[in-house]
Amino acid sequence: MTKTYLQAINEGLRQILTTIPESYILGEDVGTYGGGFGATKGLVADFPDRVLDTPISEAAITGVATGSALLGKRPILEIQFSDFLTVAIDQLVNEAAKIHFLSMGEQSVPMVIRAASGSGTGASSQHSQSFENWFAHVPGLIVVMPSNAYDAKGILVAAVKNNNPVLIFEPKSLYKTAMPVPSELYEVPIGQAKVVQSGSDITIIALGRMVEVAKTVASQTDISIEIVDPITISPLDIETLAASAKKTCKVLILTEAVKRSGISGEILAQLVEGGFSGQIKRMGGYFMPISAAKSVELAQVPTIDEILTTIGTMMEEV
Repeated sequence: MTKTYLQAINEGLRQILTTIPESYILGEDVGTYGGGFGATKGLVADFPDRVLDTPISEAAITGVATGSALLGKRPILEIQFSDFLTVAIDQLVNEAAKIHFLSMGEQSVPMVIRAASGSGTGASSQHSQSFENWFAHVPGLIVVMPSNAYDAKGILVAAVKNNNPVLIFEPKSLYKTAMPVPSELYEVPIGQAKVVQSGSDITIIALGRMVEVAKTVASQTDISIEIVDPITISPLDIETLAASAKKTCKVLILTEAVKRSGISGEILAQLVEGGFSGQIKRMGGYFMPISAAKSVELAQVPTIDEILTTIGTMMEEV
């Protein structure tokens, strides 16, 4: 059945609450209101004791989730905008990510944080940032970014079953996109990239909503483009990325996150250190806050025309 990204998440959450008794949901407006974007709509009616509205304090919410995870629960925390993770960064980075290590493996924090991420909705500079780069830098955190409804549901299920803190960045510009999604419970493996489209001339490694952009680019050129979606940003499945790079000998890495100090640089470095000697370029967001003006916002991340021009240039180079 065809479902939107949000519908797939909602269905996954309902099935998780039904089948995993230790799981519960907490966050701002996740109850009667149904979540900031509607991902938890209707759940509180069937699980009144396990869908919990919280005060407006991301630091407190994350602290409660961390503590309950240590006591055997599997909390699923919604952060309405990923920008607000900055308020909870101490609890997440200095506590949740470190406890397994500090306890010499005796304790775990099986916690999931869902966070709406990225630009494309006119939400301006404090509600449109892409912080997956930041958290991929932290040992002890698993960081994922599903690019479609199927992966969004499957990676959520896998994350809840994982015994480590998992941070799921959901590109909010994709929330209304739809595709066939199985009704049954299923998992998308954490740490495993996916070849979205096979090609022979050039590899595009695209993250988040840039996967859809890459598909559009591929449909507008005769160049044979292979598209690879890492899905998991940390730990990175560099083997799958390297295999595609070796196949085409040309790689373009696409992110909407700011290019400077970004995950695209890490992917590039790992490919080169692994022996890749072909052409490789990366494109990402401009080093500036996201504008509220739609025309400016759309131009601040790689556009279809810019990507087509870059690919054309790469194909001309030997």
